[in-house]
Amino acid sequence: MLNNKTILITGGTGSFGKKFTERILSEYNPKKIIIYSRDEFKQDLMKKEFMLKFPEKIDKLRFFIGDIRDKDRLYRAFDGVDYVIHAAAMKQVPACEYNPFEAIKTNINGAQYIVDACIDKGVKKCVALSTDKAVNPINLYGGTKLVSDKLFISANAYSGGKGTIFSVVRYGNVAGSRGSVIPFFKSIIEAGKKELPITDFNMTRFWITLDEGVDLVFKALEESKGGETYISKIPSFKITDLAKAMLDDVEMKEVGIREGEKLHEVMVTKDDSRTTYEYEKHYIVYPHFDWWHFDSHFTPGGELIKFGFEYDSGANTEWLTVEQLREEMKKLGLYDYIKYNK
Repeated sequence: MLNNKTILITGGTGSFGKKFTERILSEYNPKKIIIYSRDEFKQDLMKKEFMLKFPEKIDKLRFFIGDIRDKDRLYRAFDGVDYVIHAAAMKQVPACEYNPFEAIKTNINGAQYIVDACIDKGVKKCVALSTDKAVNPINLYGGTKLVSDKLFISANAYSGGKGTIFSVVRYGNVAGSRGSVIPFFKSIIEAGKKELPITDFNMTRFWITLDEGVDLVFKALEESKGGETYISKIPSFKITDLAKAMLDDVEMKEVGIREGEKLHEVMVTKDDSRTTYEYEKHYIVYPHFDWWHFDSHFTPGGELIKFGFEYDSGANTEWLTVEQLREEMKKLGLYDYIKYNK
């Protein structure tokens, strides 16, 4: 699929971009991978890292300094590109709340510029990364990502004869990613403390690894026909169980839910159930527009879910136990349980 193709990743120096690049170089022989981001220091670090990992393929990597707010730069970077993975965004909830105009410029205006560049430059497919926070948003970050998702879905109507296919991949916080709960708990435990702050004892989250997120993007690249939102079927866990998994004699203090934070992660709403189909390992939410046609846009093998179904981490049917959470963290190298539980 990606052999002899040119792939561009916005925000490519992030954890997803690096893992996605690693997987492409391991599994395919691309013509070129363009890392498009605005931090030259992170680009330099990534280049050095991949020179060691893939010395024979380092010539496949290109590093473009650019901002997705800069339409002219995007048009230059998109010359000859076959596939675009849009991972760049302002993601920190407090930062978006404090800098709302900047969040809009990046997450909404930037998305529109990418849509325009993809269509005008003849990109074959564009997959945009979304978030659970775009579902029934209660903070500005979620609100901007909802608009971004809508732009990418509706872009299929604009591509017309140009033929660019747009789809969205949605998941929550990746296990162990920057700003997530595992490194936060780890830093407290490493400081020698036994008490971990829990925003709400009833809080739950989905468990998804970086590789699982990459797998879902590969699936979207391979089979999308335009307008799909892909969501992985993954287990849930309780935040209190995660605390127990990291420290045997842990003490927990409920500190109250933060502004803009949800008790559970929601991936599919009840209203979306009308157009959501279940597959073996994922769901697809299809759009409800006159340009979308079942015969030409539907991916075979799915069954329409029951009306009123909601896919959220608190009502999931699959859960990770304390011991399973330990095993998952061990497999991913996220936390040395033995070190802190002698």
